[in-house]
Amino acid sequence: MKQQWREWSGYFAASAYADHHDIEYNAIREAVALIDVSPLYKYVVSGPDAVRLVDRVITRDATKIQPGQVVYTSWCDEEGKVVDDGTVTNLGDGTLRWTAAEPNLRWLRMNARELDVEVDEVTERLAALAVQGPRSRALLEDVTGEGWEDLGYFRERHTRIGKLDVDVTRTGYTGDLGYEMWVDAARAVDLWDALALAGRAHGARPAGMLALDVARIEAGLILIDVDYSSSRHALIPEQAYSPFELGVLGRFTSFTKAAEYVGRRALEAEAAAGGPPRRLVGLEMDWDAFERLHLSYGLTPEVPATASRTAIPLYEGRRQVGRATSVTWSPILKRNVALASVVAPYEPVGTRLEVEWTVEARRRRIDAEVVPLPFFDPPRKRS
Repeated sequence: MKQQWREWSGYFAASAYADHHDIEYNAIREAVALIDVSPLYKYVVSGPDAVRLVDRVITRDATKIQPGQVVYTSWCDEEGKVVDDGTVTNLGDGTLRWTAAEPNLRWLRMNARELDVEVDEVTERLAALAVQGPRSRALLEDVTGEGWEDLGYFRERHTRIGKLDVDVTRTGYTGDLGYEMWVDAARAVDLWDALALAGRAHGARPAGMLALDVARIEAGLILIDVDYSSSRHALIPEQAYSPFELGVLGRFTSFTKAAEYVGRRALEAEAAAGGPPRRLVGLEMDWDAFERLHLSYGLTPEVPATASRTAIPLYEGRRQVGRATSVTWSPILKRNVALASVVAPYEPVGTRLEVEWTVEARRRRIDAEVVPLPFFDPPRKRS
């Protein structure tokens, strides 16, 4: 094992297990990968007013979350700026499981005032393992002895693996066919071992954060503190984002639900004024321009070895019009792609921009074009 670690919410998370993360990325796209996502913050909301609390906070209509359904959503502050994003699962027993990238216990309890509801943080008690890739369903069927074709996209079901009680959701952060498995943290190693053993027949590999970063960019999935900042950490107004500046989060923001959720009035005012000044887009960089830039220095074109989380300026002529926030070479698409935040007039697909690119310590520019998101969206993800 490579022993390459990073900090994630106070835990050690593997950046890579293999000698190069491409091996792990290939498992995600061609076989099946096991990804430990236990450091996600996790909460269980229960009590007679559990749905009322969720509906008071998230931008989606919580009253429509059916038992066994999972939704992806954001929640905002009073100014309509995103605090965090995550999933809410209706476990079907009167409780909802809420995941988040950052600590949100105090925020949830503050908004629970005068409600008959309990919010319990289970981050350390509940482990989570993502099983992702085209062979993930076959592996899950082998290890459980059950069929899983009937579990729909963003749906949840309980199962047993040997003596382990496991909750399974058809979710993930790779944009591929996949599942996430939720188990008592004391039995997490047992679950990993069972999947690793059964996974040998399917080419299963553990995958770390470097491979996951490439996959999630290909899937057009945003990352907090990279593609946007939580409004709680914003030092200036430009560092706070509304859901409508973050692609799919805007599409998952309701103005028809009955609840007066936190930030609703500010978001309605933003929409009435024509929408936010910035928009999330996909960018594809021109390979010929990329190649010419390197050749001008007598260099063979070399794509970055890992995904970049450093913001890169975007230009239209002499004017900076945005920034690329997540950039990667896509092994499956054979293209340099990026998630970017641009001012609204440059949102339309086909818009031509320039990306700042550094070669031999000199800042230059290469051509890029706004393209639809996600970059990679295989039918098997939903089938």
